Amino acid sequence: MTESIYRFTHDIPSIETYRHLRQSAGLSAKTLEAAARGLPNSLFAVQVLCAGETVAMGRVIGDGGTFYQVVDIAVLPAHQGRGLGKRVMHEISAYIEREVPPSAYVSLLADGEAYRLYQQFGFSLTAPASVGMAFKKPAA
Repeated sequence: MTESIYRFTHDIPSIETYRHLRQSAGLSAKTLEAAARGLPNSLFAVQVLCAGETVAMGRVIGDGGTFYQVVDIAVLPAHQGRGLGKRVMHEISAYIEREVPPSAYVSLLADGEAYRLYQQFGFSLTAPASVGMAFKKPAA
């Protein structure tokens, strides 16, 4: 159970907060341009605040009808191990239950052992039926 020192909001993080939280939590860095373009297109976002600072976040992106992807689940290291990732996923799961049409496909990519967290919210491994792939544009 998360401590009462945390407050949850359904707001998109600022560009600075987003970039800081991703890097601090060990996720890949995003350029200022990429964050500025992408964040406004969020379908849903949740932030966890402690003393006014965002210490955890998560987002849902997609086309709003047929495809959705859970992204940017990040918790600052000093706040890990307190159930915040689980609470972020709880908020995202409530959004999915409330807003996503029955025929839509909701996906995510899990790093390392994080798949265990996502399994608690109904996500399952897709291999060998399907295998995730990625394309990363080379830096200019």
